[in-house]
Amino acid sequence: MRITVNGKQRDFDDGMTVHDLLTRMRLNSRKIAVELNLEIVAKSAYRRTTLDDGDEVEIVHFIGGGADTAPARKDDDSFTVAGRTFRSRLLVGTGKYKDYEQNARAVEAAGAEIVTVAVRRVNVTDPDQPMLVDFIDPQKYTYLPNTAGCFTAEDAVRTLRLAREAGGWDLVKLEVLGDQKTLYPNMPETVRAAEALLKEGFEVMVYCSDDPIQAKRLEEMGCCAIMPLGAPIGSGLGIQNPVNIRLIVEEAKVPVLVDAGVGTASDAAIAMELGCDGVLMNTAIAEAKDPIMMARAMKAAVEAGRLAYLAGRMPKKKYADPSSPLAGLI
Repeated sequence: MRITVNGKQRDFDDGMTVHDLLTRMRLNSRKIAVELNLEIVAKSAYRRTTLDDGDEVEIVHFIGGGADTAPARKDDDSFTVAGRTFRSRLLVGTGKYKDYEQNARAVEAAGAEIVTVAVRRVNVTDPDQPMLVDFIDPQKYTYLPNTAGCFTAEDAVRTLRLAREAGGWDLVKLEVLGDQKTLYPNMPETVRAAEALLKEGFEVMVYCSDDPIQAKRLEEMGCCAIMPLGAPIGSGLGIQNPVNIRLIVEEAKVPVLVDAGVGTASDAAIAMELGCDGVLMNTAIAEAKDPIMMARAMKAAVEAGRLAYLAGRMPKKKYADPSSPLAGLI
């Protein structure tokens, strides 16, 4: 008899069953589906379903809609700054929260290991007033003193000297601002401050513009991490210049972390998809309607963006490309 199998006519002995056909073709019945004359044949009926001359048989199986290989899982994905290794790639600030208790809960929800802290005067008129260290244990989290609010190299250096004296911290975040309106980094002053701090043995993570040339210069000076802004501090505008961020990442031999401008989870994911080693944020979490929930969202976004970067995204194309091959179409 002659039957058509997957569009091609074939000759077989009379009285053959579906089971016989599959055996003849060396097909595993558990991995396929059979259609006979436009009717699906149940697997339990393969042995009793007889084929007749002129029948049309379709045999199909499931294939992946994309590549048939997967990237190796990165179970020990971490990054190192100044010889210190961290698993969490989300760094969080400690300002703008309702209170220290909420701040501590947000840090925990974010899964952060590094928290930035500003250096401010102690309220000497009320020495019993709660302090950050009462809620966020510096033995559990790495405190990263920063120079928020400094507009000159001298003020920044002075601030970090005080920070080292207060807590013994030499891993610091340097930022020297240009003006009150934009809070953009003043790069000449930033470079001056970095030079002074590096000479004094500080490990400097530096907030900077998204200029690849300037970022490379800071790295060559000896800064241990480059932290280009995604957008103005506290703006929530997201990554405004992904091309420059990617260029900085491609050239850097030290960690690159987006600092400032993140507004929501997708912004954090984009930063990580660009290949950044981490993201630092404060306002995006602290000023959310539910800071604790947003902290969890940001943690998930950073992890998802990192996985997407490691996996390697598909190329962008001008036209459609079917997920499943057209060959063998029923």
